[in-house]
Amino acid sequence: MSFFDDFPSLSRRDLMELRRTIDNGFRDFSREYGEALENFFNPLLQFLIWLEKLMITAPWPIIILVIALFAWMGSRSKVIVIGSALCFLAIGYLGMWKDTMSTLAIISAATLICIGIGIPIGILMSRSDRIQGIITPILDVMQTIPSFVYLIPVVMLLGIGKVPGLLAVCIYALPPIVRLTNLGIRLVDREVLEAADAFGANTLQRLFGVQMPLALPNIFAGVNQTIMMALSMVVIASMIGVKGLGIPVLQAVSNQYLALGLMNGLAIVALAIIFDRVTQRLGKRLQKHQGLDH
Repeated sequence: MSFFDDFPSLSRRDLMELRRTIDNGFRDFSREYGEALENFFNPLLQFLIWLEKLMITAPWPIIILVIALFAWMGSRSKVIVIGSALCFLAIGYLGMWKDTMSTLAIISAATLICIGIGIPIGILMSRSDRIQGIITPILDVMQTIPSFVYLIPVVMLLGIGKVPGLLAVCIYALPPIVRLTNLGIRLVDREVLEAADAFGANTLQRLFGVQMPLALPNIFAGVNQTIMMALSMVVIASMIGVKGLGIPVLQAVSNQYLALGLMNGLAIVALAIIFDRVTQRLGKRLQKHQGLDH
């Protein structure tokens, strides 16, 4: 046996004891605080249930009209509006309407949560190198750790259902908008900031009047990536009770139904393309509206 083969490590017994200690500690924590956490997230659960029921029970022409209006307000493109409407008509015609509405509900909620949390964190990171140094490793872990790993503690704490799935989606989809908000604000030209200071702008005026408008392309790129990553979690989230297009995909994998998996997968792709095109066009329009096109 060579020196390199004899790597120092814990004994099997000590390693098992360490794992048992961690597992027992987390089980005790979940037993003691699990109910309190469920009560804390109950308003979010009620909102998700309400939003899903609203989208499923609403007449399909109204949903398509709302989607078309959303696409028009964001893109001002007839091609994107017509394409969005045709995609949803095709989804309904192929019998995937209910699952698509469930997916749209949880993705919309996850995106709103990520925007509400991610942009303020990105602003904080942009204002302090120390805060950036603390948060960046956390974002690295959130992006690189396999999603199945953090599903375990989420399910142990909150069980199976919509809220654990939403939290899993948010954990995976949050880092891009935080990183790109931070990057966008940091890339603002110092001469522009000095000009704002010369005109007597305070901190908030400089942030919301100069830095945020100039950072819009990066921020909307972050929104794009957040939506894409949230949609990529649809299938995994369905494993812990989240209704939507992911469940038929799982059924297709387990039963080798090619057509079922392909159709629902393409429905997810259609949603991703619609959100992507609309948010990209909206970001460009807002930048142009602010007179910031270089």
